[in-house]
Amino acid sequence: MADREAFDAYVRERWAPLLRTAMLLTGDRHSAEDLVQETLIRAAQHWSRVEPATADAYVRRILYTRSVDAWRWRRHQPDPVDGAREENRLTAHDPEEVETRLTLAAALRRLTPRQRAVLVARFYEDRTELQTARVLGCSVNTVKSQTRHALERLRVLAPELADTFGRKETAR
Repeated sequence: MADREAFDAYVRERWAPLLRTAMLLTGDRHSAEDLVQETLIRAAQHWSRVEPATADAYVRRILYTRSVDAWRWRRHQPDPVDGAREENRLTAHDPEEVETRLTLAAALRRLTPRQRAVLVARFYEDRTELQTARVLGCSVNTVKSQTRHALERLRVLAPELADTFGRKETAR
């Protein structure tokens, strides 16, 4: 019973951050909600063995893995997210910021799931290369190369965002 209460408390506290990360990984709110639910179902099955200090890392690892697994399963299907559909409602009112977000979201959807996962972990969640490698279960060199390839691809897909990415990359 204590495990269930701990899990329920974790879900109440971490649902919103997990959903934001999942939205970046999937590019779609409905798919993101499904991904978070699948992730939490898997985490709940083994919650009694999860250390409270590492619970978030454990759940996020499942989230990233499920995201890539789902892509592999669907990769031969047509992309259900097309540009004609209304994007997720944004709360920003600045037209330039909205345009930047829409452009970035469209470009992110065109990256591979692994590239998306690396960018989300590195830049959205502000993880180090080592932390990202641990979360994704790959080497640090893979994180570096996937980051490099993903940023190059974003520059091709959305050259209008070059100033946004260029400043941050050259500062590092």
